[in-house]
Amino acid sequence: MTLPDSEAALRQARVVCVANQKGGVGKTTTVISLAAAIADLGARVLVIDLDPQGNASTGLGIRIEEGEPSTYGVLVDGDALRAALRATSIDGLDLLPSSLDLAGAEVELVPAFSREHRLERAIAEVLTEYDLIIVDCPPSLGLLTINALVAAHEVLVPIQCEYYALEGLSQLLRTVDLVSDNLNRHVRVGGVVLTMYDARTNLANQVVSEVRNYFGDLTYTTVIPRSVRLSEAPSFGQPITTYDPSSRGARAYQRLAREVSFRMELPVQIPDETNLERLLGSSFTVPATDTDRDDRIAPAQETDA
Repeated sequence: MTLPDSEAALRQARVVCVANQKGGVGKTTTVISLAAAIADLGARVLVIDLDPQGNASTGLGIRIEEGEPSTYGVLVDGDALRAALRATSIDGLDLLPSSLDLAGAEVELVPAFSREHRLERAIAEVLTEYDLIIVDCPPSLGLLTINALVAAHEVLVPIQCEYYALEGLSQLLRTVDLVSDNLNRHVRVGGVVLTMYDARTNLANQVVSEVRNYFGDLTYTTVIPRSVRLSEAPSFGQPITTYDPSSRGARAYQRLAREVSFRMELPVQIPDETNLERLLGSSFTVPATDTDRDDRIAPAQETDA
């Protein structure tokens, strides 16, 4: 549903932080791929790169030189967020880029007044200009992640379908609870996304079942497959939906974008799935279907997965 201009002007963005203190779980890939897919549906989306490594920025084709406006200046120096925004190659998708300077922000913010609310105050000026703001958090639970949790309405947690998938998650959930009790009573865990799913392994199926049993309805139906194309896309500065829109990884994030948009009631037109899309999507869920077994028999198809 597309809102009238007057309504759209009054609507405030949904702020979501994507967090998991474990590295290598597909967090940044989920941020840029999901943001691009939701923008393709017609939403106005802003990605905030809060990771000093800046992978979300380079994954969207934007590199920041020393001294250029970035999240560091916004958080530490109090620069205006709007002045640091960059348009991406995706219509409707903007970026607040990161830089290596952000690595020192954890220390520099320690004596700062109201240090946990820096990001919340910064994004207040653009809340009515976007439908969705996605914050890419660093793989830690320091001040940067706390800033994201204070500014957010909900947390999206990527979990890889591998051994020790749930390791350390209890600490993240406790942190979310502490922030909710003391700094932002609205924040909650809003969803869990299963990533790096390999239909050829029993372990992946066991992890999916375990996560679904633990988180219940918070777990999104769409499961993101392990994918060569998904790994390649960031090196070309493109989200998977642009780099290879017909790949299984792109189709998975397009399906996830529909789920997220529906669950968050974003003002977009969500297309109905075709029978082919339903068939392809079923290979990302368990228990295994005939489609899954065909995929396991033909490993060549998995290289595009």
